[in-house]
Amino acid sequence: MTTQALFSELENVTKENIHYLEQNVLPLTPEQLNWKPRQDVWNVKEVIAHVYEHAKYYHSAFSKKIDTTKFREPKDLFLSSPLGKSMWKSMKLGNARNVKRKMKAARLYNPLIVKSIVTEHVIADFLASQKELLNILERAKTINIRKAKIRLVGNNVIKFRFGDTLLLVVYHNQRHIQQVINLIQHPKFPQP
Repeated sequence: MTTQALFSELENVTKENIHYLEQNVLPLTPEQLNWKPRQDVWNVKEVIAHVYEHAKYYHSAFSKKIDTTKFREPKDLFLSSPLGKSMWKSMKLGNARNVKRKMKAARLYNPLIVKSIVTEHVIADFLASQKELLNILERAKTINIRKAKIRLVGNNVIKFRFGDTLLLVVYHNQRHIQQVINLIQHPKFPQP
C-alpha cells in the first residue's frame, strides 16, 4: 500500500474514535460508565483504561523513535512484514465491525486484575491521547516507517516495523471502541 493511504486510514480511524468518544462516551453518567452485563465483562471505563495503558507505552515509543531514528527518508510505498501484517490483521475488525479473533489481555493491561489503571479521568485522558496520536501520525510522515522499528509492549525481544505497529495500535483502539459501542447498545444498558 502507499504510505499516504496507510496514514489516511490511520487518521480516519483515529478521528472516528475521537468523534465517538466526544459524542457518546463523555456525556455518560458514572452509573453508565461502570455498568456491565456480567461481572467478567469490562465496563466502559475499564475498556478505555485498557487502551489508554497501551497508548501511554506506544505513544512514548513512537515519539522517541521519530526523534532518534536514523531512517529519515520517508518512502512512497509501505510493505508490511509477514509477521507484522498477521499481527495487525488479527486485530482489525471484520467488515461487519465484528471481532474476528478474540485475544486475552496481558495481566498488566487487564482492568479486572490491575484495578488501579481505571482512574477517575481515564476517558478524558484517553481522548487527549487520541488527539496526541494524530500529531504522532503527522510527525511519522517524516521518517521511513518500514525501516524504523518499535518493540511490542511487554516484549523486549521482538521489534516490528513502525508502520505495522501503528496499524496494530490504531486497530486495537478501534476494536475496543467497538467494544464500548456494543456495551452502550446492550438492551439492558442504563438510560440516563
